Amino acid sequence: MIDCHTHTCNSPDGSDTPQEAAEQACRLALKAFAITEHCEANRLFGREDYHIDYNSEHVFHNYDIFQKSISENNKKKKKYSSRLNFINGIELGQAAHDFKSAEKIISEKSLDFIICSTHELPAHEDFAFLDYKKENIHDLLVQYFDETLKLCKWSRFDVLGHLTYPLRYIMGEAGIDTDISEFDEIITECFRTLVKNDKGIEINTSGLRQAYGKTFPELKYIKLFRDLGGKIITIGSDSHCTKDIGSGIDKGIELAAAAGFKKIYYFKNHIPYGIQI
Repeated sequence: MIDCHTHTCNSPDGSDTPQEAAEQACRLALKAFAITEHCEANRLFGREDYHIDYNSEHVFHNYDIFQKSISENNKKKKKYSSRLNFINGIELGQAAHDFKSAEKIISEKSLDFIICSTHELPAHEDFAFLDYKKENIHDLLVQYFDETLKLCKWSRFDVLGHLTYPLRYIMGEAGIDTDISEFDEIITECFRTLVKNDKGIEINTSGLRQAYGKTFPELKYIKLFRDLGGKIITIGSDSHCTKDIGSGIDKGIELAAAAGFKKIYYFKNHIPYGIQI
């Protein structure tokens, strides 16, 4: 079992320390374990540097948070080198909003692994904070997949994170039934671009323990990625506390196999290493 997407107290919405997370990974005998703290490219610096009325939930000075997390992770990587295949990672958010800031983050040489995700749209709150009774959901999804395609064309990362993330809130929490099949064409373009650039996607299992009840993405899109020539797939719990580390990974492996994958991957120094499933 592996877990390639986890957060600790060094993420603004995480709890428990990197030490506690590493100890839990050892107890679970994970074959690979990545700490991938949040770093939002559109909020690297102070609130005063941005001309947007962000709400009080948003955390700024992400570059300072990033430097702290990288330093701690490097220490843990060394400390646990004999007990744990420790991966120093990052979840880079909203790179398409500010590619210059994103480039500053990915230049960090000690990073093993970069997940690239979109949690919010330009001039919008995080999907977690939107009022879906007031939003045009179709327009949100059009913008979301446009942003995702921009990321795929940029491709300065290792895997694309939780492709269907907005459904966590639209379907799972707001309870609004939503069919995204009309976006299959742009999702196909995203996947073809990733395949062309030798990039992967993740199976994010956090939805299994949330109201949504499915992985991000679900089997249909995991299989589509495989059918289009995708080879690299990682699996992550997206845990924000130690008790969720490893959660749903077995199901993620089952879905990867059902989609036709023979291996799942982890990264060291941005090089993918396969584990037979």
